[in-house]
Amino acid sequence: MLNTYFRVIVGTMVLLSVVLTVYVNPNWMWFTVFIGVNLIQSAFTKWCLLETILMKLGIKREGKGCSVNK
Repeated sequence: MLNTYFRVIVGTMVLLSVVLTVYVNPNWMWFTVFIGVNLIQSAFTKWCLLETILMKLGIKREGKGCSVNK
């Protein structure tokens, strides 16, 4: 379940940042860059802030989320 929520939230944030970049201001592309950097960081550190937040909200892990060693 955690993996599903994670993918939906990240996908929504990426699409939202692209829409904001096109229709509001090109500087919103930095939000997309921020998301990408966090995904890369979580691959190396095995820690993901969004996963931590979702778990504190009570979302159960069904397998492996964005971190492997938990």
